[in-house]
Amino acid sequence: MEWMEAISKAIRYIEEHITEELTIDMIAEHVNISSFYFQRGFAMLCGFTIAEYIRKRRLALAGGDLAAGEEKIIDIALKYGYDSPDSFTKAFTRFHGVTPTTARKEQVMLKSFAPLKIRLSLEGGYLMEYKIVKKEAFTVIANEKVFPYEGAKETVPRFWQEHFQAGKGKTVMGMYGINIDEKMGHDTFEYLIADPYNPVAEVPEGFCVRTIPAFTWAVFPSRGSMPNALQDVNTKIFTEWLPALREYEFAAGYCVEYYDDPGKYPNGTLDEKYYCEIWIPVRQKQQEQK
Repeated sequence: MEWMEAISKAIRYIEEHITEELTIDMIAEHVNISSFYFQRGFAMLCGFTIAEYIRKRRLALAGGDLAAGEEKIIDIALKYGYDSPDSFTKAFTRFHGVTPTTARKEQVMLKSFAPLKIRLSLEGGYLMEYKIVKKEAFTVIANEKVFPYEGAKETVPRFWQEHFQAGKGKTVMGMYGINIDEKMGHDTFEYLIADPYNPVAEVPEGFCVRTIPAFTWAVFPSRGSMPNALQDVNTKIFTEWLPALREYEFAAGYCVEYYDDPGKYPNGTLDEKYYCEIWIPVRQKQQEQK
């Protein structure tokens, strides 16, 4: 319930300050949750990032202001956080499909984007598999790329496609997909397509070697066709496991996806029994420590 209440409180805060400066840190501080984990939870539960939500709400409200025909376009742009008419026009046109000038002069169809409403319902009451495991630090060889959080659900799978299309699967088959955000920020993260590192082997150009620190991990199994099965587990971590969590909290800006060898399954990663895991670093909450 804690997470659902936090998101509801955050949405109310955003609506109350929609024409003011809004940052992820400010919103997370208001609901008393780490900005890094709040952003991840918000995206999992709501389907888009906090930044996307704020942008869409502002552009929808800007459309209403333009349709009312009372304020100057430049004043509306400034009101909703755009420093120049050009940047406002580009964003407005992408969202509504027409320019602000057209929206002002002609009777056109504009898009609405209503505030989110969180409805609580009685769900769960069943087992979600996980185990708590201490793992030593381990080193991987990887194809590495930096991604913005916004749009990552589409860009990371493309990165995997590009990896194998470029023939890099001959060097790194992809036992791991590793998300690293050591500063636990909210703009970008590193993503590694990785295999265990052999210290006697040469590291080819275009690859790197990274060491994943020792952590206590919450390990969640996934069984089923990719990517739906893994995405379903990832969503349940934030919607079912985390809200019920009492003893542990997330410990660091890492997330590891472990992939079993697709060759062991008749249909590879699309097999209904394909196995993979999600690892999340955790630590005991302070109040639980003795």
